[in-house]
Amino acid sequence: MQRSASYTVLFAAVVCLVCAVLVSASAVSLRERQNENYYLDKQRNVLIAAGLATDHEKLTPEDIQSRFAPITSVVVDLATGEEQSDVDPQTFDQRKNSLDPKTSRSPGKNPAGIQRVPNQALVYRLEDDDEFGLLILPIEGKGLWSTLYGFIALDADLETIKGITFYEHKETPGLGGEIDNPKWKALWAGRRAFGEDNEPRITVIRGRAGPPSEDPYRVDGLAGATMTSRGVGRLVRFWLGDNGFGAYLDRLRKSKVKG
Repeated sequence: MQRSASYTVLFAAVVCLVCAVLVSASAVSLRERQNENYYLDKQRNVLIAAGLATDHEKLTPEDIQSRFAPITSVVVDLATGEEQSDVDPQTFDQRKNSLDPKTSRSPGKNPAGIQRVPNQALVYRLEDDDEFGLLILPIEGKGLWSTLYGFIALDADLETIKGITFYEHKETPGLGGEIDNPKWKALWAGRRAFGEDNEPRITVIRGRAGPPSEDPYRVDGLAGATMTSRGVGRLVRFWLGDNGFGAYLDRLRKSKVKG
């Protein structure tokens, strides 16, 4: 039976509408699970940076939550270094804040290629028997092809690097993508982040660095990925400096002296 043109158009419109409804319903139903997986992955990377988990471990959500339990999440005002007790870390969205001119600022031209810095940032503290143990800081900046997002952990002395990890980037697999390689990340442990003047000094060089005891401020570069390697060094120094967590680190150092 021959169908009219209007019937064909109406039928196609109904099919499109049904498909759109189904896709929208699926997206809504999966959004909560996607958000949960996103935050679990960030927590897992915090644990890896802190040395409380390894890249090779297959952790269940329960494992991640159990290991993350001793870690305290704190929102910090980057300008003053003060911890913000009136801001809920569970609902705080640092990336969203960094995109909003009302909750962020321009750091000016900088080697790390960072366009805006949030007024507040989410940090993680691990305390052992009421003693300060570790500080895990979010870091980000330009590699070769993408913005790198990760964490760096400082030991109780706020000088020694405990670990580093990246949870999001689009660098070239086998080259810049080697920032995910556990062997390369292990080279950071034991290095010194700051010089005697508390200025960030750690850098990623082209070639090989010596062991931490002999060459504490330098890390091996990634073979064939000079720009990504250089970017990692620049973004780490940015966030450890005055434009990043400098004021907060100064407050922690002073509190440790008083203590």
